[in-house]
Amino acid sequence: MPAANDLRKGQVIKFNGEPHLIMETQHRTPGNLRAFVQVKMRNLRYGKSLEQRFNSPDPVEVLPTDRRTLEFSYADRDSFSFMDPETFETFELNAAMIGDAKYYLVANGKAEVLFINEAPVTIDIPSSVTLKITESSEGIKGDTASNVQKPATCETGLVVQVPLFIKAGEIIKVSTADGSYLGRA
Repeated sequence: MPAANDLRKGQVIKFNGEPHLIMETQHRTPGNLRAFVQVKMRNLRYGKSLEQRFNSPDPVEVLPTDRRTLEFSYADRDSFSFMDPETFETFELNAAMIGDAKYYLVANGKAEVLFINEAPVTIDIPSSVTLKITESSEGIKGDTASNVQKPATCETGLVVQVPLFIKAGEIIKVSTADGSYLGRA
């Protein structure tokens, strides 16, 4: 087992019986005290972040991980189907694991999935996606004195504030961080 000194950002460790993703590490040696490693990590099962202090020589269990880029196929009630484009293997992920990322998943869209022991654990989506507008109200003529926006519904059900000139059927670019309009695609 590796020591706490060997922990790096992006590794997954087993802490209190749960998998935790290392987000940040700092090795500290204060004055005349013993060295320790301050670790900021996120529980992969519940999504909560915490900070933990390990003594430098403490053994830590690092879990074997694998990151794969998968293609989204379809959604069926509470499950989302993904396919590995290299092996054509399909994976079913539950809605709790997907979370709000479901609003940014379109057919054949790519997503990076983290696997621990061949089981999918988390999903990462690109920083921006292109979505088609399915429903948008008409802008009022002459209402252009300032940056006026209107709500528009996308193909995934996401409601985005867009400028008045955007109409139904257009394809726009949306930020996945906050769901904001970035421009036309």
